[in-house]
Amino acid sequence: MSWTRRITCRLRAWRTGRARWKADMAEFKAAQKESRRTGRRSEHPGPPATGFTLLPWLLLGLGSFSNLLQGKTPNPWIGGLGLLTFNSLYIYVVFRSFVKEAREAVATRVALGLMSLLTCGLALGYGGSWLYFFPLLGLATGACLRGPNLGRIGLALTALAAAVSTFRSGWDGINVAYGTFLSTMVTAAILSLSEAVRELRAAREELARRAVEKERLRFSRDLHDLLGHTLSVIVVKSEAARRLAPRDMDAALSQITDIESVGRQALTEIREAVTGYREGSLATELDRARSVLSAAGVEPVVRQTGTPLAPQTETLLGWVVREAVTNVIRHSDAAHCEITVDSGAERVRLTVGDDGTGARAAEPRREGVGGTGLKGLTERLAAAGGSLEAGPSPRGGFTVTAELPTESLELLTAMTVTPAPAPAAPGTDRPTD
Repeated sequence: MSWTRRITCRLRAWRTGRARWKADMAEFKAAQKESRRTGRRSEHPGPPATGFTLLPWLLLGLGSFSNLLQGKTPNPWIGGLGLLTFNSLYIYVVFRSFVKEAREAVATRVALGLMSLLTCGLALGYGGSWLYFFPLLGLATGACLRGPNLGRIGLALTALAAAVSTFRSGWDGINVAYGTFLSTMVTAAILSLSEAVRELRAAREELARRAVEKERLRFSRDLHDLLGHTLSVIVVKSEAARRLAPRDMDAALSQITDIESVGRQALTEIREAVTGYREGSLATELDRARSVLSAAGVEPVVRQTGTPLAPQTETLLGWVVREAVTNVIRHSDAAHCEITVDSGAERVRLTVGDDGTGARAAEPRREGVGGTGLKGLTERLAAAGGSLEAGPSPRGGFTVTAELPTESLELLTAMTVTPAPAPAAPGTDRPTD
């Protein structure tokens, strides 16, 4: 990677971290303001930590700075340059430790390695107050190297501090080693915990947002499928009643009775869709499909073979029947519609085909295509391990084919096979729109 690209990547990472920090601060201030307004305790974890959190610990180096000013340090220019370099590296490392991309960068690790060499050199050369650079090195190490290898690194740094401190100050150097171990491990633990709390909070908010989106999508699909089919049935049966009224009032009243029944059932289904407890029955949907197709002047043929189906599978297939039959009535201008359900040991296959010459017959065959209803059904079946195909049939007309894996049959002991299609009501004609 070229130097230009490296610099660009570092700048982008720094800007990302800066933007994230600003967003966290803005969110924290908004939470505090809302807490003061409502009088409730805020659940916000607090302002995000930054490099300024670890800057006060540089006061541990005041003893070395005092020795320089008092002339107690041999070769003061070397000591002063070492102190300045150490502080600069410390500030560089700790500020980069709060941005994940910068913390894991090679430059940060190199700076931490230079700090280690410089700390050892100053401690061996001067001893005394200069030994307290080891706890500062532990702070920087704990802030930068959070992860599974921190334990081994912390112990190695503690052993190094103990060896150098004992060499310069005897057994009193054990205190420096103990301080180095504590500063390394406690800093890493606190910062890791703070970061984990923020990540968990962000994950919780993301899960809540996705749950809302999922529920909104579910409701929109249910509402589309329910209202689209119900209104189509009402329109078809109303037209049939209007045509039958001058010739056969009893048949027209029968259609009006069906309209009332469909309307009442639609109210019940909409209430169930709102609460999320709607479960469909394939047998019921097949009966409805036969009735509405007959009223629209389309001859229905329903065949069902194979083993009984689980309720979840019936619900999905019921949605497919409802949407496919609605499209036949709206768009196909068909004279016949054949619905076939064939369930095997592992898969169940539903096919809804018509012989229409409507606008849909000119569409190319593609998997999972169609309007809002077919797209929603494609997603539903895919989530259940199935598939949906919709397109012109080679023999003419339009075909919708759905496949699903066969669910467990423990909840079902039997299923009544759909009876043969009933004859259309006397005088019922196919719409001519």
